[in-house]
Amino acid sequence: MARTTAILVARLIFGGLFVMAATFKFIDMQTTANAIAGAGFPFPLFLAWCAAIFELGLAAAFLTGAFFSEAAVLAGAYVIFLAFAFHGPGRWEGNQAEFGFFVDHFTFLAGLLFAAVHGPGERLAVHLGLKQVFAPVRQIA
Repeated sequence: MARTTAILVARLIFGGLFVMAATFKFIDMQTTANAIAGAGFPFPLFLAWCAAIFELGLAAAFLTGAFFSEAAVLAGAYVIFLAFAFHGPGRWEGNQAEFGFFVDHFTFLAGLLFAAVHGPGERLAVHLGLKQVFAPVRQIA
């Protein structure tokens, strides 16, 4: 029971974080676009919308359990990209807090990798992933 509870709480935390991130983007998309432009990326408004939609997809995967491991790996890559793009070494000199933000992304990555390996648990999870989707194709071939 404790294992199931821990897994469900972890899924709620992962899902909740990505719901909040997407919500803040939808509330003020221009602020997100400005941050993206400030980091030197082209098409900042388009990328802000892409980020918000991607984060909603991640939240759905974490909350439902569908494509959970795949979402955890993608979220890990996304989180590390964000660490370097928005909190990387070029920003540490002027603000020590940026180093802390940078390092925090790696602790988040550790949790996501652990989740990817162990999956969404047995309770309240849609057990659907790429292995299950492509299993019928392998049987035909």
